[in-house]
Amino acid sequence: MSSRSSTATTVGILFFVQMATAIVGTSLISAFTDSDASRTTLTVGVLFMMLSGLSVVGIGLLMYPVLKAVDARLAIWYPVLRIVEFTVSAACGIYLLAQLEAVPNHLLWVYIPTAAGGLIFTYLLFVSRLVPRPIGLLGLVAYACLAVGVPMDFLGVLDLDSGAGQVLLVPGFLFEAVALPIWLLVKGFQTPRHATTYSAPTHATTA
Repeated sequence: MSSRSSTATTVGILFFVQMATAIVGTSLISAFTDSDASRTTLTVGVLFMMLSGLSVVGIGLLMYPVLKAVDARLAIWYPVLRIVEFTVSAACGIYLLAQLEAVPNHLLWVYIPTAAGGLIFTYLLFVSRLVPRPIGLLGLVAYACLAVGVPMDFLGVLDLDSGAGQVLLVPGFLFEAVALPIWLLVKGFQTPRHATTYSAPTHATTA
């Protein structure tokens, strides 16, 4: 298996891991904040969220060499924003363990670097055709919806955690938990549109 192929496989697996651990972690934390679940439940939930965050950082670091070949100056911001995302999430988790109450709008603060990094990521996927353009387009729509939804939630126009606000999260779920990881596991990366294969020049010879 080539390095490029192994990167695609690992990133695909990490997308599944980060989604699954985030769902479990959020459920356990909600069980504590919304009911009388034990502190052990809370601790395990925060640990799952930390694992999800580390998976996110892994995706960013692994994708950087791939995206760098498309646009080096833009690509560097993807791992940076994924690290910021993890840092914000970890800080909120530590605060929750220490104070036994959640940071107000903690998910929205995490979503800000998620949306910014995601837009960079999917833009580079789309223009390079590292994955089929419909998948790249789905990602752009997903993170654009998130980028629009966060300020609307802050302003009280909608709630991303319930009702109509959750509709804005559907494209992101389809992109991160279905379309992209399955494609990467099954097909891997396509050759970037701008990439060219070098071959040595041949010289005609005469008898």
